Amino acid sequence: MTQLSPARKSVPTSLYGGTSSRRITVRDIAAAKERGEKWPMLTAYDAMTAAVFDEAGIPVLLVGDSMGNCHLGYESTVPVTLDEMTVLSAAVVRGTKRALVVGDLPFGSYQEGAVQALRSATRLVKDAGVGAVKLEGGERSAGQVELLVSSGIPVMAHVGLTPQSVHAFGGYPVQGRGEEAAQQLLRDAKAVQDAGAFAVVLEAVPAELAAEVTRSLHIPTVGIGAGLECDAQVLVWTDMAGMTAGRVPKFVKQYLDLRELLGGAAKAFADDVVAGTFPAAEHTFH
Repeated sequence: MTQLSPARKSVPTSLYGGTSSRRITVRDIAAAKERGEKWPMLTAYDAMTAAVFDEAGIPVLLVGDSMGNCHLGYESTVPVTLDEMTVLSAAVVRGTKRALVVGDLPFGSYQEGAVQALRSATRLVKDAGVGAVKLEGGERSAGQVELLVSSGIPVMAHVGLTPQSVHAFGGYPVQGRGEEAAQQLLRDAKAVQDAGAFAVVLEAVPAELAAEVTRSLHIPTVGIGAGLECDAQVLVWTDMAGMTAGRVPKFVKQYLDLRELLGGAAKAFADDVVAGTFPAAEHTFH
């Protein structure tokens, strides 16, 4: 009888900046929570930008419905369609090799119930190739989460400030302030965990409450305006890189003034054209 060699123990690999020959999976995300490893997530909406972030070692890229505000020119995330989400998600998948790509379910694509959610999520998985989907809502969306997960589609949930509910909120206020609101947010987070979500985004939540939620869950929390104690942090890339014009949310840190740099490059090109110095000899065929 052939003697089998003992199974190799898997060596934990850092999510951020780690190297692997495969994509990050939800099992890697769960393992990071067990190790106490914090990790970053950024949004991406096209193949070229996604490739830059993938090469930088960002382990999770969210094709967020924030594309409505910062990519498609809408005033909010509400008008984003499933068709638009599918096209842009597919581009991000094509531009990456390692990152786990999460596609947002846009407003109107899952609110009718679990069957509609499954139909929409299946399209993002089959047609765009995403590795997971994200949807907003806690207890009210638990049924959708449960069916998607039981059907083999990993789900990242989103509670706290849920931008698709901007009209109901009357804007973008901080969520979870006050005992009753805090307890509801805790119930929402536990509901999506119990339904099978592999992670939950906490947006615009007091830091103390986000820390309590993080301690109470066995799945990772992803903070955006939710303090330092979350397991991961996410920013909209155009906010992070300084592309957003005007006022940005308090929780945003701008790591670059890309808007100024890009505008300067455009002006330099225009000046060369007007002055007749571009194209020069080295840019010309004979």
